[in-house]
Amino acid sequence: METDYKGRIGNLIRDARKHRGLTQHQLAELLATSQSAINRIEKGHQNLSLEMLARIGAALDSEIVALGAGPTHLRVNGPTTLSGSIEVKTSKNAGVALLCASLLNRGRTTLRKVARIEEVNRLLEVLSSLGVQTRWLNEQNDLEIIPPAELDLANIDEAAARRTRSVIMFLGPLLHLNESFDLPYAGGCNLGTRTVEPHMSALRPFGLDVKATDGMYHAQVNRAVEPERPIVLTERGDTVTENALMAAALHPGTTVIRNASSNYMVQDLCFYLRKLGVTIEGVGSTTLRVTGLERIDVDVDYSPSEDPIEAMSLLTAAIVTRSSITITRVPIEFLEIELATLEEMGFGYSRTDEYVAANGATRLVDITTHASDLTAPLDKIHPMPFPGLNIDNLPFFAAIAAVADGQTLLHDWVYENRAIYLTELNKLGAQVKLLDPHRVLVEGPTHWSGAEIVCPPALRPAVVILLAMLASKGTSVLRSTYVIHRGYEDLAERLNLLGANIETFRDI
Repeated sequence: METDYKGRIGNLIRDARKHRGLTQHQLAELLATSQSAINRIEKGHQNLSLEMLARIGAALDSEIVALGAGPTHLRVNGPTTLSGSIEVKTSKNAGVALLCASLLNRGRTTLRKVARIEEVNRLLEVLSSLGVQTRWLNEQNDLEIIPPAELDLANIDEAAARRTRSVIMFLGPLLHLNESFDLPYAGGCNLGTRTVEPHMSALRPFGLDVKATDGMYHAQVNRAVEPERPIVLTERGDTVTENALMAAALHPGTTVIRNASSNYMVQDLCFYLRKLGVTIEGVGSTTLRVTGLERIDVDVDYSPSEDPIEAMSLLTAAIVTRSSITITRVPIEFLEIELATLEEMGFGYSRTDEYVAANGATRLVDITTHASDLTAPLDKIHPMPFPGLNIDNLPFFAAIAAVADGQTLLHDWVYENRAIYLTELNKLGAQVKLLDPHRVLVEGPTHWSGAEIVCPPALRPAVVILLAMLASKGTSVLRSTYVIHRGYEDLAERLNLLGANIETFRDI
């Protein structure tokens, strides 16, 4: 048994390391040990002290082991039939972008109904260490942000910064405020890799030069350099577009951004920047024309729109449990392809007329789901940049395809190795076959049965497993659920209000 436990722990560490984008060598450097030691640990050939496990957990931002109260787990009793009504919360990704964008404004920013999740908490810790005053105003999660006269970049909370992937979005706002600065980053983001180089090419026209060494972005800004022609993004990424937008907001000329993402969080950022006085044309398209300001100092109040990924999570919960529930405040324009795909599979639902979100722009509806017999779609399901099917919504189709009659091919061409986590559904009775790192074949229908599963380190596959557990006969246990708290607020408690039987517990 001892070898088995070491092997299981080694697998957890390997998966968490890959999810953070780290090589064995980089993890070894963070832990001041050798690559060969990391290799032995991941193969289950190394005895580990509690102290070393805790250090590895901290380096990987993963609850492999937690000292004190210990990691939280979920116990799910099923199968469940859900009923009632639930409101979609505001967008996680918009909230994160707006927190970064608040650095552009020397005045007070008040954000309404911010998602109170771990990713937001880490960013607030970073902002506070820079001298920014942040406080929650009420139980509705309204958040006030007041910047200092000068940001204290020398005092940045490195530990919190390394625990969020969003710190790269500080580059756009900060390049106008400081001619040189350092930002810590989570390992694995070497320049030239897919995740970072598009940001650099978007920000170089503003004079930014960044070198990444020793886990830090070392940034230098040449004030003489300004965009002379349209900025063409090499990748239509959400965060890349947001960084370019924030850089353009404090550039007093007009900047044209081509191949821009028009996804929901980018649109929310555009609407916020307009409130700051920035002129933006082309919102919702792939060409943005931004006329910035030399200085922004206004008190603003902004309400980010609702989260289409959470709405998809709730739709999936209803579909796999064959339940009729009403989901209110669904941002329909960011779910139209998903709903059209579900309709082709036989999903029945009714919806209200459209109404406008609190940001004054996003179209919302209320959706009531109906218990439906689904069949597999004729074509593969794959993501595309907006207005295509959202990449973050693709994993939910694994659970949906598992209850449909026939074979469904899911093609996740964006992420390396995320598809592999969907095979964890097999432990609950599904038939998910991994064809390669990007494609899975799902065969349904499924007779779900309870099982104990360790939470994968990827947020959306973790939630997919939880939702499948709702439909599983008997008792299921999902272990170490911190990753879910990074992207969802009180998900288990809210599902319980619809009739689920989910219990949070810790090991004694």
